[in-house]
Amino acid sequence: MTDHIYAAEHPESDRDRGGGFTLWLTGLSGSGKTTLAHLLGPELDQRGHVVEYLDGDTVRTHLSKGLGFSKEDRDTNIARIAWVASRLTRHGAAVVVAAISPYEEPRQSARAMVEEHGPFVEVFVKASVEECARRDTKGLYAKAFAGEIKGFTGVDDPYEEPSAPEVVIDTETQTPEESAQLIIAKLEELGLIETAVRA
Repeated sequence: MTDHIYAAEHPESDRDRGGGFTLWLTGLSGSGKTTLAHLLGPELDQRGHVVEYLDGDTVRTHLSKGLGFSKEDRDTNIARIAWVASRLTRHGAAVVVAAISPYEEPRQSARAMVEEHGPFVEVFVKASVEECARRDTKGLYAKAFAGEIKGFTGVDDPYEEPSAPEVVIDTETQTPEESAQLIIAKLEELGLIETAVRA
């Protein structure tokens, strides 16, 4: 629905000329966001899009260095990612964001910021805390469960599930490749990428 509203309000927009969009992957740490991002990027590149990645961890290293993990700092980090995504979208890039982005209100603000310039497609990358902890090679969940890390999303800090995402991916029941294809199919359905010719 968001895509159609955007197109109706911006009939001469970049979107109608094959412009940019933002694909926002949200979910718990370890849910599979980064894995999906790096499967989706090459596929979008093959369809002729200029692809830009905004990974939450990378952004914290370069754009949000010094921010902590309080709610205020998390919200600031998401706002910064959204601003960069909106600029890239404006200039025609296919922006793939992979960020926990645990709170609904900042995600909605991110949507509004991006939609000034192009479509925003929210993907809820769903996996249980137990499964994410099982996958965790860094042992962060174990430390959070033991109380050694405070404010860890999904353990002692909330993750607010998206209220109306365009796509829901369950990485406990789908392979990364299956999940990526579901997202690609949605982008095709929305008219954001060309439908691939399948043999």
